[in-house]
Amino acid sequence: MTNLYPIQTKVSKEQREQLMQQRARLIWFTGLSGSGKSTLAVQLEAQLFARGFKTYLLDGDNIRTGLNKDLSFTDEGRVENIRRIGEVSKLLLDAGVIVLSAFISPFKTDREQVKTIVGASNYMEVFVDTPLEICEQRDVKGLYKKARAGEVKNFTGIDSPYESPESADLVIKTETLTVEQSVERLLNFVLTKISI
Repeated sequence: MTNLYPIQTKVSKEQREQLMQQRARLIWFTGLSGSGKSTLAVQLEAQLFARGFKTYLLDGDNIRTGLNKDLSFTDEGRVENIRRIGEVSKLLLDAGVIVLSAFISPFKTDREQVKTIVGASNYMEVFVDTPLEICEQRDVKGLYKKARAGEVKNFTGIDSPYESPESADLVIKTETLTVEQSVERLLNFVLTKISI
């Protein structure tokens, strides 16, 4: 693209962080549908907000009903979905905000792309590691049942792959931890990264 000249503002990310008394970071939750990503992200955001942190939560279904409603659930659509979320996260980080993103994000290359977009030092990957059979038992949205019946195509874990992170910053096993225990682990980990 030519003839594009992004403006240089007089206020830096670092200045915004000082004003807000926090380090802007992207907390990226990845895992299968039904693993508990959104539940944990919502609870963590509430805990951070109660402590005075400025946060914003991006979630798959919310983004798909607005910004990314034009995208399909094919592999190509999923790649573009995650790329756009990475770009939105970058803008929010520049504003000094702590971003929590809860997306299946099944492909390792997509998660790496987000890390590149926002900068590795701004990215924290949380793998919500829940076995497929547990996610299917939960099936809070009824999507696994529809996928097994062939009503939903390209469903992660059924007829589309999920590539588990090999070196996530934090792994939460919701099969063995309660929501409260999981959030406590998350909070203890995140506070060391965002506090000034």
